[in-house]
Amino acid sequence: MSGGKNKLVIASTTSIQNSGLFDILIPAYEKSTKYHVKVEIIAVGTGKAIRIAKKGEADLLFVHDPFREEKFVAEGYGVNRRAVMHNDFVIVGPGNDPAKIGKCKTAIEAFEEIAEKGDPFVSRGDDSGTNMKEMDIWDDAGINPKGKGWYFEAGAKMGDTLLTANQKKAYTLSDIGTFLNYESKVTLKVLFKGDPVLRNNYSVISVNPDRFLHVKYREAMDFIAFVTSLEGQKLIGNYKKHGMNLFYPDAIPSVMGK
Repeated sequence: MSGGKNKLVIASTTSIQNSGLFDILIPAYEKSTKYHVKVEIIAVGTGKAIRIAKKGEADLLFVHDPFREEKFVAEGYGVNRRAVMHNDFVIVGPGNDPAKIGKCKTAIEAFEEIAEKGDPFVSRGDDSGTNMKEMDIWDDAGINPKGKGWYFEAGAKMGDTLLTANQKKAYTLSDIGTFLNYESKVTLKVLFKGDPVLRNNYSVISVNPDRFLHVKYREAMDFIAFVTSLEGQKLIGNYKKHGMNLFYPDAIPSVMGK
């Protein structure tokens, strides 16, 4: 610990870090808190973030996989789960859209077209919330893409997956926040969006202090209070790239546009 400050360890999905939001949120929180806290972000896929928290190696989770979040709380590892914000997943790909997914009505139909045409698709392949959403869509389409010649697993964070998809002129599923932050680095375009199944919800969960006595529970709850407060929600609602919102606050939705 440096400078006499406590360390608050947040295990987080990479998409929040890749979007640049933490660069806004964390300094504001550290400045506002009464606890002398230095935040350390462990940015990994949601699955790995949850495994880290289950070992008591983080004080707080900030992730986007509702099913696994509920399981984490039900199993006694986490407490005080709070909705913070949402954005959307989008399917991005080459501007000429070889599979013509821009004409599709649903995400399932878009994935079916990509598979039928055999156009390259890059998966994060890292057990992240984004990866789980992608696999759910393949499953709903009745398609197992693994092992197919057109399907590539990057095993990487969202930003790196976008760069790989760009190199391969491939499709991929991305959260809109990371895509907007990386848009200037790639030639990929948003080709499909708007299906309700592509909503992407983010929550915070404090690691249960009854299970792990050493966790910084007060500080974790203080951070939760901040990101769900008027100040935190305004920071989230006002964060934009290329004039577009990357996230929409859920704790106080009315702050949008103020």
